Amino acid sequence: MARKPEPEVMDGHDEVAAYASASSQSHLDALDNTLVEQALSLGQDGQQLAGLLLDLGCGPGSIALKIAARCPRLMVVGVDRSRAMLRVALSAVRAQGLASRVFFVEGDANRLGFSDGAFDFVLSNSVLHHLASPGSVFEEMARVTRDGGTILVRDLRRPSWLALPFHVRWHGRHYSGVMKKLFKDSVRAAYTREELADLLRASGMGKARIFLHESSHMGFVYGARSKNCQTGVK
Repeated sequence: MARKPEPEVMDGHDEVAAYASASSQSHLDALDNTLVEQALSLGQDGQQLAGLLLDLGCGPGSIALKIAARCPRLMVVGVDRSRAMLRVALSAVRAQGLASRVFFVEGDANRLGFSDGAFDFVLSNSVLHHLASPGSVFEEMARVTRDGGTILVRDLRRPSWLALPFHVRWHGRHYSGVMKKLFKDSVRAAYTREELADLLRASGMGKARIFLHESSHMGFVYGARSKNCQTGVK
């Protein structure tokens, strides 16, 4: 089944409202928590993350805030192209009292305004399927990650055309209305494991470790601590 890419920016009022609301629901909240645990496992020798973390495509800021709340020696910068998403994130960071350590800014992942090697960790969740050509984003991720740093990316997986209706029905059973449509569109826009491997080889990150999370998600870990990252492969 061929990909059907989604728009790169999610800025419509209905879309933002649906996503922000769903992020607080038990299913998506629990799914986000599995990625948070993966990110926390990047800490050296079981220690908390420290330094500077970049969350690309941070959306309403849920994951960035969860990580920051668990790691008091970590500063987090969230970047998104959607001003509507950023307004939700900025409201959340003020409400949680984390504005001294978590910053949300508008930016394009294809052309980040950060210096080389600025971050110890780079994280991205559910952004890959929005990208028609992720090569430049992967290159930017690698550029802004310091030597010895780590990149963690997770996204949806695209099933075969035959499995698509069953895949959407099962994994989308917790959603309704606009969010259910967004989920189906996102699955159609996602990459397969083989496509992801090809993209990583082309970007110079061919040594990245690809992982599968249940039957719905996949991603990769690249960098010095990739062997220690808990991936939840099933």
